[in-house]
Amino acid sequence: MALDRKPNPNDLSAFWMPFTANRQFKKAPRMFVAAEGMHYTTSEGRQVLDGTAGLWCCNAGHCRPKITEAIARQAAELDYAPAFQMGHPIAFELANRIIEIAPKGMEHVFYTNSGSESVETALKLAIAYHRARGEGARTRLIGRERGYHGVNFGGISVGGIVTNRKVFGTLLGGVDHLPHTHLPALNAFTKGQPEHGANLADELERIVALHGAETIAAVIVEPMAGSTGVLLPPKGYLEKLRAITRKHGILLIFDEVITGFGRLGSAFAAQHFGVLPDMMTTAKGLTNGVIPMGAVLTTAEVHDAFMQGPEHMIELFHGYTYSGNPIASAAGIATLEVYKEEGLFERAAALAPYWEAAIHGLKGTRHVIDIRNMGLIGAVELEPIAGEPTKRAFTAFLKAYEKGILIRTTGDIIAMSPPLIIEKAEIDQLIGTLREVLEALD
Repeated sequence: MALDRKPNPNDLSAFWMPFTANRQFKKAPRMFVAAEGMHYTTSEGRQVLDGTAGLWCCNAGHCRPKITEAIARQAAELDYAPAFQMGHPIAFELANRIIEIAPKGMEHVFYTNSGSESVETALKLAIAYHRARGEGARTRLIGRERGYHGVNFGGISVGGIVTNRKVFGTLLGGVDHLPHTHLPALNAFTKGQPEHGANLADELERIVALHGAETIAAVIVEPMAGSTGVLLPPKGYLEKLRAITRKHGILLIFDEVITGFGRLGSAFAAQHFGVLPDMMTTAKGLTNGVIPMGAVLTTAEVHDAFMQGPEHMIELFHGYTYSGNPIASAAGIATLEVYKEEGLFERAAALAPYWEAAIHGLKGTRHVIDIRNMGLIGAVELEPIAGEPTKRAFTAFLKAYEKGILIRTTGDIIAMSPPLIIEKAEIDQLIGTLREVLEALD
């Protein structure tokens, strides 16, 4: 009988792994069993340098005592409290601390449990905001080609990564897409923001003319597109998007799930680029990846549109069982304290030139056709193998793991985003090992 079956940690069949080549993995598993600082420990006892901050999330490195101790204390004191019609102080404290470091103009925090949920929340807020203001016809959402906004139906609808969309049938209606900003013929091997492509923001005017501004609720973009392979906004591009959306009364949402909490050397990309959206989605670095938590930041204008009617009535019929979870809130506060006490955002900004020089030093390496960077993020694009897309980068990923570094691949692009605690010698190790791997590839 099933109840008599004893769990076997060496049986890998039950776990259907996300975004993974399951059959390949289960034939040759790659297992991490511990982590500390900049390194993972494998089941064989090898040390692997984390070149990806887990999945863009462990910005302060791994197993930080301040964070783990805060979690243990909170779990012993208040493990769970409902957020519907009840509260607990630590969720309010974290919200205030987030607003302290957020761009001026962001004043409110709505908690979620992931980046995907943050996106769904922001999209719903955008539509409901216009309805609350008497513009209920504004239901259309505009995303961008190659955009990544999580994996729920709203996120993949406004997202533009084909493989994330094509097998899931009919998605949300009333969605359109801006063109992506990747122009390799003009911008290859650019350091930082590319010079060419700001005019691509003008495509929003074409979309407005096609559908009518009165039908469009929001535009959502990553200020810097991460999961698609680190696509940077051309100079002036985000400023144009902001001007056009404001002109037509359309909300602008920045998906800062990756760029939030220091990745570009500022708390948020909105500050780095000097462009204030109406909402920002966050997750990942909010708790250093330790416990799932996300948040949507909004301006007072968005928030206040809902604060109407009798005071005893619920203003927004939306939320999650774990919104503002006490243990996640404790992890978030401790994480923000680590960022501040160690000056990790400033450290990322100071290290960015060294990182840029190191990664662009791969120019001329075998198979490399483009390199992109900003803050402590970088991408190395490889020439695909004819008829076998993604195989070259995936092979590089496996070889890199064998040589003791963790990288990430998307298509034939290698993406790196190390914890903000990385040292220059570790940057040299990461890039030097990657060079060895690429030179040995077929």
